[in-house]
Amino acid sequence: MKLRLILSFFLFTTCFTAFGQEKKNAVIVEKGLIKVSVMYPYAEGKTFNMEYYETKHMPMVAGFLGANLVKYTIEKGIASGIPNQPLPFMAIGTFYVKSLSDYQAAIAPNRDGIRADFSNYTNITPVILVSEVIK
Repeated sequence: MKLRLILSFFLFTTCFTAFGQEKKNAVIVEKGLIKVSVMYPYAEGKTFNMEYYETKHMPMVAGFLGANLVKYTIEKGIASGIPNQPLPFMAIGTFYVKSLSDYQAAIAPNRDGIRADFSNYTNITPVILVSEVIK
């Protein structure tokens, strides 16, 4: 009985510690944040260099956003939601920012440089959606 109690306590504290560490490292996306999704539609003959996008392009743009940036994510498309249908997007880059006006002010003077960098990783014209996080 004593051994079972000790093992139970050990498992509880291990799980609690792991959960606490995971929560500590997590960035919570809060209601009211602005989400800027940059989506690269799939099409036959289109290319996308994920390594360049991840290591050069997205960090460059994130650097322009400064303290307004909460976090950014990079997604690689792997399948359509419907079996045997083409992939809708090859990739999606998302920025979560506190202020739309600060985002626009940071991007405006750098827009030409951002667009010029597209040719280094893709021949796709992205679709951009700006939205507000509701939940």
